[in-house]
Amino acid sequence: MSLLEVSGLSKRFGGLHAVKDVSFRVEKGTIKAIIGPNGAGKTTLFNLVSGVIPPDSGAVLLRGEEVNGCPPHRIAAMGVSRTFQQIRLFAQMTALENVMVGVHPRSRAGFLAGMFHLPWTWREERDIERRAREALELVGAADLAGADATSLSYGQQRSVELARAVAAEPELLLLDEPAAGLNMRETSELAKLIKRIRERGTTVLIVEHDMGLVMNVSDEVAVLSYGEKIADATPRAVQKDPEVIRVYLGDDAC
Repeated sequence: MSLLEVSGLSKRFGGLHAVKDVSFRVEKGTIKAIIGPNGAGKTTLFNLVSGVIPPDSGAVLLRGEEVNGCPPHRIAAMGVSRTFQQIRLFAQMTALENVMVGVHPRSRAGFLAGMFHLPWTWREERDIERRAREALELVGAADLAGADATSLSYGQQRSVELARAVAAEPELLLLDEPAAGLNMRETSELAKLIKRIRERGTTVLIVEHDMGLVMNVSDEVAVLSYGEKIADATPRAVQKDPEVIRVYLGDDAC
């Protein structure tokens, strides 16, 4: 059984058919990339998988269980974390506090337990802080724990957002354009980090424009064009696919 199965997924926005009958699988322990030109439907597909928006048709199955219609916090509690193309840190919090927020969806304490300060909630909060600090260390940002989010550079904010996603120890991690705005050195470090995250037992689904990063880290690559899947194979096979070449380079006019 695949960890994630997307079957016949479609989504329209008025007259725009953003995702058209897309199907693919993500096997446990792999890194899979979704690529395609701007406007291909990649981020919409991520939003459908993570529950941000509902599909018009089709199904999203996590460990064989259909999660269509589940809200994002419920999907997060089932072991799915994600980053966003536009960084979404809480401006009035420190880096550590931002990362701790990512752990709370998988904690046991609810509102009433926290309000009454039950002893077991203190222990859980200490554990959440420990996991947040470990996540910051994993992404090389341990020294930023006490810094306000607004004081961080763009690259540092990217690192904190990634730490927030991995702190929940997800089974499936969705990365939406994680290399956006990074320089070559930072992108190279990101590739190493994604591989380390997979080595820790997390399956990764990544949307990315940087082809060097995609070909470096991915086991499989699916290609979208105008909302439709046109290829789904190994990185080497995708690079040689005539339809993929046409979509990226255009038809030969000669």
